[in-house]
Amino acid sequence: MVLGRLFHYAFDAVLVSTLVAGVRRSSGFAPQTESIPDPTLRSVTERYLGIGESIFDMAQATAVNSSYFKRGERR
Repeated sequence: MVLGRLFHYAFDAVLVSTLVAGVRRSSGFAPQTESIPDPTLRSVTERYLGIGESIFDMAQATAVNSSYFKRGERR
């Protein structure tokens, strides 16, 4: 039971990190990690956000190479 809950929270954390990566890619706005005073916490935060970047890259590569997606027109 505890292991399932831990997996669920980890999955949610990765999902939030991926969402932040998508916002950064589409709008250019990103969390300002330089303002975190503790270098250890800053490093952990940057790694956490890096995981979201990696997941976003994999999802984007999958969509580009898939026949189910096509490039839409920007408005």
